Amino acid sequence: MNDASEKEEQTNTEESLQHAIETSDGQHVAEIVDTITSQEALRQVSKMESDDRDLLVSMLEPETAAELIEEAPAELAIAMIQDLDTTVAAKIMEELHTDTQADIVQELNSESSEAILEAMDAESAAGVRKLSQYDPDSAGGLMELEVFSFPVGDTVDSVLNRLIDDEVFERHRGQHPYIVDEAGRLVGVVSLRDMLRSKRSVALIDIMHVPISVRSETTQDELVALFDENPFLGIPVVDDQGLLIGAVSRIELAEAELERAEHESLSRQRTGDELRSMPTLLRSKRRLIWLSSNIVLNIIAASVISAYEETLAAVIAIAVFLPMVSDMSGCSGNQAVGVSMRELSLGLSRPVDLFYVLRKELGVGVLNGIALGILIGIVAWIWKDNAYLGLVIGLALSLNTLIAVSIGGTVPLILKGVGVDPAVAAGPLLTTVTDMAGFFLVLSLASLFMPQLLA
Repeated sequence: MNDASEKEEQTNTEESLQHAIETSDGQHVAEIVDTITSQEALRQVSKMESDDRDLLVSMLEPETAAELIEEAPAELAIAMIQDLDTTVAAKIMEELHTDTQADIVQELNSESSEAILEAMDAESAAGVRKLSQYDPDSAGGLMELEVFSFPVGDTVDSVLNRLIDDEVFERHRGQHPYIVDEAGRLVGVVSLRDMLRSKRSVALIDIMHVPISVRSETTQDELVALFDENPFLGIPVVDDQGLLIGAVSRIELAEAELERAEHESLSRQRTGDELRSMPTLLRSKRRLIWLSSNIVLNIIAASVISAYEETLAAVIAIAVFLPMVSDMSGCSGNQAVGVSMRELSLGLSRPVDLFYVLRKELGVGVLNGIALGILIGIVAWIWKDNAYLGLVIGLALSLNTLIAVSIGGTVPLILKGVGVDPAVAAGPLLTTVTDMAGFFLVLSLASLFMPQLLA
């Protein structure tokens, strides 16, 4: 399908969906949503006004609406459910996975979330309340309450009979069969391979293995390390008494890691978890917080220039190279930030590795600083026909590159160690310091070589 045909098809879908909503044709709405991909359906939903979006979600079967919400980004998922009729919202919530239910309840205001929980089945609501108490980035916040568990007295036949049910298989696709005693304590786990190689009459207790489990407070990073070390589909979660309370699937953890990586990437761009379907004033406010803070940081950098006005007035050519030095060293620093952020997310670096990272970055900084300094020095020399100007600019860029990579590599680890999100704070700190250092180095070196520059 060419671009024109695809665009025409999307336009027709949008118009048909809008007409079905305006005429309250729930059957047609369901048919359209059923014929397009979930990605396209969410794209259409994100472009709608809030009233139309609420109407569309209300017209869908709870199961279909829940499937879309499961696929939606967190902000859009909240928007799709927060203004619905309480009864409708409760029915959709009951179809969601328990971890998604908890995420939504944590994001809604207390009045709305409590109203929805009151309208839900009492047992389901109790589970959501329990999960919403956990940190979202912990095993408790990531686990599913519906566990694929069996009593010690069951046989292989019991597991296979349950797996025949497509709904059960889909619900527990990220789990192994977990074996519990009469009190509900986790006592074993069964390998699917061992189970399929055994007769149906074999007792699970005879083929089970000693389980590896985690507590609800186990962090997301610790879970990543555990899954990396073991080829598990999922990991059971137990309480202080060893009772099986949930399971974290490899799939759920991978989705959480992807979401965290996307959040960190957006944070570095100062947009946060923004979607264009959000209210304009809210989006403007979120962006202005960071833009206005950059005004203050740039004033600090500009004060360095102000202190060397006489030097700038005497050698006006320097002004041409000031942004080059700060921008090029800033790019080097951002490369170091990117590597540190990646290694932090992969668990390859920790705050205790600060001096190791600094040593590694200094090596790169020296080599790249010399190379970049020579290049820009030659450019300045040829452009302005002044070898000393080339020396000043080249030396300033070399030193500032060394400073930039040192800061870019270590600041994320320092911020992580003190509990500050490095994705949010590392960028502004790096920009401010490299600007100030770059301006200072260029202007101070120019002052030092003033007689030669004016000769």
